[in-house]
Amino acid sequence: MRKMKEDLPWSDPEKAARRLIKYAQEFKPIQDGRIYTEVLNYPFIDRDRATPAQYTAGMQYAKDAGWLEKMHESGTYTRITETGRLVEPFEFERPD
Repeated sequence: MRKMKEDLPWSDPEKAARRLIKYAQEFKPIQDGRIYTEVLNYPFIDRDRATPAQYTAGMQYAKDAGWLEKMHESGTYTRITETGRLVEPFEFERPD
């Protein structure tokens, strides 16, 4: 039986932010520490089955907490901060 989106933890912005931080920590930044948005939003929305609104709330939480820098004005990349590198990510077993 598949879980409904309401059954997933991403409605909590902090859990969403910690999951996004997990992907940011796993990615080897390129070109001046850049982490492209698709590195974060693809696995979070597609594999973790989050909604775009949950992604946005998680990114905002991570930025407000000082874990990620403000998104570049083009919207294509961000950077993880030193604080973000130390954050314990939210581990979650993906639903089938």
